[in-house]
Amino acid sequence: MGWLFRPARPAGMLTRGLRRIADPRFYLKAVIGLALAGLVIVPTVADLINAATRTAVGEAGDCRIFRVVDGDTVSLICAGDGMISARLLGFDTPEKYSPGCLSEFVAAERASWALRMLIRKADRIVLRREGTDRYGRLLVRMELDGVDLARLMIRAGHARLYSGGPRGSWCGS
Repeated sequence: MGWLFRPARPAGMLTRGLRRIADPRFYLKAVIGLALAGLVIVPTVADLINAATRTAVGEAGDCRIFRVVDGDTVSLICAGDGMISARLLGFDTPEKYSPGCLSEFVAAERASWALRMLIRKADRIVLRREGTDRYGRLLVRMELDGVDLARLMIRAGHARLYSGGPRGSWCGS
């Protein structure tokens, strides 16, 4: 019968909870948590959906685009090769992991999402291997439904033409 009646909550516990909600640090932690979810969890889920539903055809066999690293780099899982990092050729996008300014980071996130959505919408993905770069990444030219990916990314404003050499800054002067 004792389980029917709960003892009254001490007044100190109630005020401690109200103080926590009124503390700006509580909201800062919530914002940081939501930002983390938006920058890590959501892209990971989107990449896994693409990997499960999209196959990229290549001369060395079929691959799956396992992860969009940034707007011009992906991780592939290919039969016989396993997981490979691939640099997409013909264009350059802002740097996501070493941005020169906040606007470059924001542009890099947009380019990454643009690439994810282009991959998601494509009915046919074709990869052409063209060697490796100095970092050991596979150099790949990608076509989506018969159109060069570089052209699509540049036309959408997420990238600029690149064929090697020094790259310009994505930050304003």
